Amino acid sequence: MAEHRTMQRGALLDAARSLLSEGGTEALTFPALAERTGLARSSVYEYFRSRAAVVEELCAVDFPVWAAEVEAAMERADTPEEKVEAYVRQQLSLVGDRRHRAVVAISGAELDAGAREKIRAAHGGLIAMIVEALGALGHEQPRLAAMLLQGVVDAAVRRIELGAAEDPELITEAAVAMALRGVRG
Repeated sequence: MAEHRTMQRGALLDAARSLLSEGGTEALTFPALAERTGLARSSVYEYFRSRAAVVEELCAVDFPVWAAEVEAAMERADTPEEKVEAYVRQQLSLVGDRRHRAVVAISGAELDAGAREKIRAAHGGLIAMIVEALGALGHEQPRLAAMLLQGVVDAAVRRIELGAAEDPELITEAAVAMALRGVRG
């Protein structure tokens, strides 16, 4: 029985990822989850008490996986510069991934404090990794530099998500160049 519940919970989370990546947080409704999974709407409530609970669980499940992929890419890099490049490239390479798209949709959403805290904690882990690399590069304010660097990454993510005129590869290269060389181009 417990295994069946775990499977259904997994199916609901997967449906939630699809809905978020297709239509953002507005698309994530209990009727839509019920329709996608073939469960009765009342059954959806047995697993999750609210939309916020679905979002919170997705954050708890997907964010660490996504952060671990960025961390692994950084660990494979040798120099601080290569670590910064890996940090930018890996985040942008995940843009097409449904889990990542769901996380991006969630990040822009009206979240309850619990979900926001989970996202902050996961982001905090990513930021901590890059702060160290930026410190090694000689930044006086590595934490501030890390926040600004993440802003560049977030802007590039949005640009790719929007299907901007530029090729995603071009956006990635521009973001890497800006991360490594600032605005010198």
